[in-house]
Amino acid sequence: MNFTNDIETYYKELKATIDKFDVTELDKVMNVLYDAYENEATIYTCGNGGSASTASHMMNDFNKGISYDLEKKWHITCLNDNIATIMAIANDDSYDKVFSKQLEGNIKKGDVLLAISGSGNSANIIEAVNEAKKAGATVIGMTGYTGGKLYEMSHVHMHVDINDMQITEDLHLTFNHMMMRIFSRLQNK
Repeated sequence: MNFTNDIETYYKELKATIDKFDVTELDKVMNVLYDAYENEATIYTCGNGGSASTASHMMNDFNKGISYDLEKKWHITCLNDNIATIMAIANDDSYDKVFSKQLEGNIKKGDVLLAISGSGNSANIIEAVNEAKKAGATVIGMTGYTGGKLYEMSHVHMHVDINDMQITEDLHLTFNHMMMRIFSRLQNK
């Protein structure tokens, strides 16, 4: 079999989607995150499925990758990394509350919620956004497709304008690596 055409098509779509990025909006996101760092606020991340992996990866890259040799550390917590807490909330309340219940009483004004949802419509992500906004925190929405409810509810956006979950998730991870590289260079001068 020859997969050459399919491979080329996939990467052409990926490149075309990158060309549609709103770099000005990405800059706003980076400023929100850097302000949180400067003010020693907490950045919370969360997502489902592949987005959960990106949220966890981001926490790793910021807490270890950027902060490792810094005296002043980034404060990032991934809400989907404590499986026992998630299962307890899902069992005792509902899966829709697995992130919002963790934020309740913890997230505060000045903190940031970076919520990741390809569709922008995951019920547990929307519940987390509601909790963050109730506390006066800033919401960053990382979305694909049309952005859904998350795009509408977010203060700033990391949006991938394509109706394709795999390319959306690919590019969400590049946002993380792009920010890590830029913040690392800034802080290691």
